[in-house]
Amino acid sequence: MISIQTEQTVTLEEFMKVLDESGLGKRRPMDDQKLLNQMILGTNLWVTAREEGTLIGLMRGISDYCYRTFVADLAVIKSYQGKGIGTEILTCTREVAPTARLFLFSAEDAEGFYKKLGFHLHERCYQLKTGEPMS
Repeated sequence: MISIQTEQTVTLEEFMKVLDESGLGKRRPMDDQKLLNQMILGTNLWVTAREEGTLIGLMRGISDYCYRTFVADLAVIKSYQGKGIGTEILTCTREVAPTARLFLFSAEDAEGFYKKLGFHLHERCYQLKTGEPMS
């Protein structure tokens, strides 16, 4: 049976395994465990999916629990994808902070998933990448 819940944190090993086995690891600094650990420590909202205690999916976010929730990572191990687990994780995320807007960057191949759930493109989202100077 798969359980969906909030947790205080996950281990570095669990985090890396889910990132790697979900495909999201291709877009994350998997060779820098110190940075990955800092990502874990800086997260204040974890929603996880576990099967018999084993982490199979996660949402790593930053939230004030009332106005904004930023979804930094949503990952489900490939063998579990397409079974509604990502949707359940996001549903739980919304339930934890029901008045907060959900924001995220989508991987190119996940845009359809988010659109199907009702997410829409925000025309005023900006980013400044690492190493880019502010003018």
